[in-house]
Amino acid sequence: MNHIWDVRADAKQKGDDERKISPEKIYEDERGKTHYVFKKAMFNNPWYEIPQDDYQLFRNFLKGGSRSYPSDGNIPCDIVADEVEKIINKVVKYSENPNSIYHKEAKNALQEGKESLFRGTVKIYLGKYTSRDWRRKRFTDDIDFWTFHINLLDAALRECGFKWNKKSKEWEKGIMWKNPKTGETRNEVLYAANNLSQLLDFGAGSYLEGASLKEVFLKKLKRGHDVDLSDIINVVMVNSFDDVKDVEEWRETRKSFEEAANTRNTRTISNMISLCRYSMAIAEHSRNVSKAIEKYHEEIYDETKYPDEEIKSICNISVHWQNFLKMNGIDATREMIHNFLVEQIEEKRNYAKNLETFTHTILELLNSKFKHQNVVFEIEQ
Repeated sequence: MNHIWDVRADAKQKGDDERKISPEKIYEDERGKTHYVFKKAMFNNPWYEIPQDDYQLFRNFLKGGSRSYPSDGNIPCDIVADEVEKIINKVVKYSENPNSIYHKEAKNALQEGKESLFRGTVKIYLGKYTSRDWRRKRFTDDIDFWTFHINLLDAALRECGFKWNKKSKEWEKGIMWKNPKTGETRNEVLYAANNLSQLLDFGAGSYLEGASLKEVFLKKLKRGHDVDLSDIINVVMVNSFDDVKDVEEWRETRKSFEEAANTRNTRTISNMISLCRYSMAIAEHSRNVSKAIEKYHEEIYDETKYPDEEIKSICNISVHWQNFLKMNGIDATREMIHNFLVEQIEEKRNYAKNLETFTHTILELLNSKFKHQNVVFEIEQ
């Protein structure tokens, strides 16, 4: 609007224009500044509707369904992360074996640390930047590597069961896993690609900056699909950007938002507005979940409402909980779930606070970039 932001943006794939970014209200203040006020917004999920009833909200949370996350694939991230760790461990073994033809190359590849070799969703997952809930519910189909040591990576992928697809120019591997909630066995194809190799082959792509968290954020801010904005939100929700202290990675990551705003690219500005809208809606939801848990958490001890079979069913949302139940029995599991709920009361409040602070920071940043145009962005409270 007014050539400042795009009123349509891509939600799921390039060119879909499914997201609408129009202000709910426009007004001019006494200083002549035009205020664009946007409504809070939740990501669209046709399979799940957030209940208004607080008890149902509590029940849904307890059963692992209080909120879902946009994803870009069908394989659970924990399964994909296991595959990445196998590949990285293979590189480590090369580096430790002087007789390996990849010994020197592997040592060079690991100079900046294991985490420098991959990016994208797996970077966020293995860095443990997000909540346990996101880590459990996020799905993907691909692994994005980032290394100049192309032959080394190819060898590690091959030894870990990946096969090269000449048409797609990607590595592929069939993956099988069991859904802990349903017991269903699933089969999907996992793809792996070296983004740096693609960059060398095809020239500078739109978003291929690098493998640091800052660069991952920049890519996501520029592309701005639902899954990208959701991933950013789930990182800043857990890690307050107002408490970066001396952690260089977080100081650098915070710069990604300023760099994105500095471009004044209409699509990027649109994505940043959407990021604020989603952040505020999720903050409100997190606070409501916290209140619901605080109100009803003691009911987990009520065996008329939560009989043993119900406790067993609840444990199906997590392999760890299933194992705990097997090892410790129903009573201890009931106590463990209660302790988890108590912990979540404060955790959800903190998530809400972090998101509100983050939104305020981003809005301040955006408004500073457009102050000479007398434009002010706001999100309804």
